[in-house]
Amino acid sequence: MKILLVDDHIILMDGIKSLLDGVEGFEVVAAKNTAEEALEYLKNHEIDILVSDYNLPGMDGLDLVKTVKRILPQTKIIILSQHDEVHLVKEILKEGVQGYILKKDTHRELVSAITQVSRGKIFMSNEINQMLVESLNFPEEHKLLTDREREILKLIAKEYTNKMIAEALFISERTVETHRKNIFRKTKTNSLVGLIKFSYANNLI
Repeated sequence: MKILLVDDHIILMDGIKSLLDGVEGFEVVAAKNTAEEALEYLKNHEIDILVSDYNLPGMDGLDLVKTVKRILPQTKIIILSQHDEVHLVKEILKEGVQGYILKKDTHRELVSAITQVSRGKIFMSNEINQMLVESLNFPEEHKLLTDREREILKLIAKEYTNKMIAEALFISERTVETHRKNIFRKTKTNSLVGLIKFSYANNLI
């Protein structure tokens, strides 16, 4: 199986590459740091499986999935992410990915995911499976925005910058940017004014 890795954490990606190259039948043909680099590579090379982080600089993992599914629909995709919010997971799954595992999962789980996906099956980590089942049993508990996203939305409404939000919530600016993208995507708004109007109309702030 020809595998393309996409993750901007070099140390993590090097570790995954070493792991997969040691598995019989697996070949990591390239490792890229951004979605844009991955798409450029795919213009001239064929792969079987794309393993991508969700949280990427520039184009994020969801946009990468949408693009690859449009131009190379036969490519199998596994998302490797630190995000376990049910709305985000469901949105990614709707785009037709074959696997979703968390970065905190074991290396064995990643190998299992690639093996199962290569055989035409769907693979979700145990924690993701459990979360999806719980969302079916208790749909009212899974609101449009997570508690963290609501926190960030309130600060956005106060005209806080990403840096100010990061400092206030003790998280990285990149994490804030990811949450911001998710907020706009979930609310189907594309401007600050539209977001604020939507938020007040739906009692989000």
